[in-house]
Amino acid sequence: MKISILMLSLVGALALSACERQQAVVVPVPATVAVPGPAGPAGATGATGATAAPGATGATGATGSTGFDGAKGATGSTGSTGSTGDTGSTGSTGATGSTGSTGATGMTGYDGAKGETGDTGKTGGTVIVVPK
Repeated sequence: MKISILMLSLVGALALSACERQQAVVVPVPATVAVPGPAGPAGATGATGATAAPGATGATGATGSTGFDGAKGATGSTGSTGSTGDTGSTGSTGATGSTGSTGATGMTGYDGAKGETGDTGKTGGTVIVVPK
């Protein structure tokens, strides 16, 4: 804090001394020309004047108060959540697989044994079929 006040006063002194001061404009007044006459006799030497009393010393200025520390800034807001990405496209249908090989044809089977001949049917009664 001491160094910052010192630096501030040095910068202020440099800034003030760097300013260009305007000179007061003095308008010359034409002098009246007196015509000199003959010189007179020299006058007597005057008495020495009294020494003046020293002036009072000015009072020292008051020291300025120290400034306040600034408040801490607020925490920033949380950022927004990003959008959900697009759904990917459906993949292509796979190629149809190759048809398998046809199996070998089986051999023809053997002929079965011949059955016995049935009994001869009976001859007999008449069968009547009645429709409903």
